Amino acid sequence: MKHIKLILTVFIGLTLAAQTYGQVGLSKLAQSTMNFLLVGTSPKASGMGEAFTTVGTGAESMFYNPAGIVETQKTFDITVDYTQWIADIKYLSSGVVYNMGNMGAVGLSFMTVDYGTIYATRLDPSQISASGNVVGYIDDGPMSNVGAYSIGLSYSKAISTQFLIGGTMKLVGQNLGQNIFDDGSIHKNDAKKLAFDAGIKYLTEWKHFSFGMSIRNFSSNIRREQADEQLPLTFTMGGAISISDFMDTAFGKDHNLIFAVDFVHSNSYSERMNLGMEYKYLNMVALRAGYQTNRDVASWSAGVGVNTTIYDYDVEVNYSFSKMDIFDNVNRLSLNFAF
Repeated sequence: MKHIKLILTVFIGLTLAAQTYGQVGLSKLAQSTMNFLLVGTSPKASGMGEAFTTVGTGAESMFYNPAGIVETQKTFDITVDYTQWIADIKYLSSGVVYNMGNMGAVGLSFMTVDYGTIYATRLDPSQISASGNVVGYIDDGPMSNVGAYSIGLSYSKAISTQFLIGGTMKLVGQNLGQNIFDDGSIHKNDAKKLAFDAGIKYLTEWKHFSFGMSIRNFSSNIRREQADEQLPLTFTMGGAISISDFMDTAFGKDHNLIFAVDFVHSNSYSERMNLGMEYKYLNMVALRAGYQTNRDVASWSAGVGVNTTIYDYDVEVNYSFSKMDIFDNVNRLSLNFAF
């Protein structure tokens, strides 16, 4: 009971702190910047419809709920993830976790975003209409230095065998090219900010039921030109349970079926719910499926994973497919090592 009270105290405190900094903005949706931080890059998570707040462990959990990194089973856990996103945008993310035993676990993560080739144009002041408006433009060709990144340092500790807590400090940045003015001066459209994630997990003893909460992308506002912009602050509360624990022991011995759900609130969009399932056979083959509500272009997803041991190394390959309307469908691929 005392752990549940501590969980609620921590989460309520973080929520009030976020509101103090004016990040929530309930009536002002779709006004955040650096929204690349909202894209999930893990095929495990995406295959389950992003219902990963409670399920995620090890290096991949740094991008969803940093409390999960302390659940790393071995000394080191490494992941490399590639996402073929919409509109020729590509994500590459990676993370490494070092399990220090009773001292907790520390992790280092990074993400880079390639926006593809973007061509720049600017108004041509020499071409003016009779009404005095500029009607011509100059083609400046492909822009350089366009992309985004995130570099994070995480720490997590098991307060008890059931209660886990963790946090991430990260530097996030976005480069959107540059403006060339008539006088020849150049203005670079770059921005960077220090942001924080925090999360908790509670593992019950009933049917492997667990629940967790996370707050991601908490920071002060970014000043661009004359406007203050917010990072995409996201509150998530979720739970997961083993369906196979309700079945006979013969099924549960070699098979494991997990159901997970996340409730998501963000200053970028109205409330969403993520639903996901994962089936594992002998802890070697995993099949996943998920669905996300209140999405304009995304809906259902599916994925598969294969896990094996080579010498003392646990090697895992995961793939997910996400159905998209209007845009091309999204594919994700990851390679994980634990030793």
